[in-house]
Amino acid sequence: MIVFEKVSYQYPRGPLAIRDVTLEIKKGEFVGVIGHSGAGKTTMAKLAVGLLKPTKGRVLVEGMDTAKTPVSELARKVGYVYQNPDMMLFASSILEEVSFALRNLGYPESEIEERVLRALRAVDLNKPLSASPHALSFGEKHRLAIACVLAVEPDYIILDEPTTGLDYYRCLLLFEVLRKLHQAGRTVIVITHDLDLLARFSTRVIVLERGAVIRDGKPREVLGDVEFLSEHGFVPTHLLQLARRTGSEDLTPEGVARAVAARLIGRQASA
Repeated sequence: MIVFEKVSYQYPRGPLAIRDVTLEIKKGEFVGVIGHSGAGKTTMAKLAVGLLKPTKGRVLVEGMDTAKTPVSELARKVGYVYQNPDMMLFASSILEEVSFALRNLGYPESEIEERVLRALRAVDLNKPLSASPHALSFGEKHRLAIACVLAVEPDYIILDEPTTGLDYYRCLLLFEVLRKLHQAGRTVIVITHDLDLLARFSTRVIVLERGAVIRDGKPREVLGDVEFLSEHGFVPTHLLQLARRTGSEDLTPEGVARAVAARLIGRQASA
């Protein structure tokens, strides 16, 4: 698991971005992380992959202290996909892009292409290996960036605002890919502002505010609490409000629709 033990992080000559955070993320979870700008979401993600080292406390990945373990070794366990995929993509071909980390980690050439193809299949990216990453659409670049991480086959995948710049249809496609990865045994951690997508796909939601965890629980407990969301500056979506009004335990569109239908049938029967 990924463990934060009373972790704080302060940027040099900057603000205290993470404040005394203690939490555990276990294998097999699909975790959504929400919070307003400056809440510390990206900082927490970078602490989890060792790109930042705690000012206080410890971060452990499968028992490895991130302050003492090389990032290259941590990358075998936990992968990080940046908010903007263009920050990760630099090679002249898809094959070179996805195989870059594998070569750096010393995998034999006989294994590299097999891993590359497996990662591309996992994200449903059907493009020639010789194609340029820079010619892909924004959504395809996101999937390629995920494939670059998947090729190393980490147990944990962290995605920072992966829906930025995508329309809702492409957001759904991306989250369906993440659902498949989760069902295949990966632990998925997604930083996003899209509450409906988290209600539909996640198994747990963590809320950050000013660097501290202020709520942590199942989607129904957190996202279904319309008053809490409103009090902390989130806008409950129509779906979440309707779920609250109908008493639906299932926050997916299908679940809320069933709750609405049941109410209508109940009214007709009573009439």
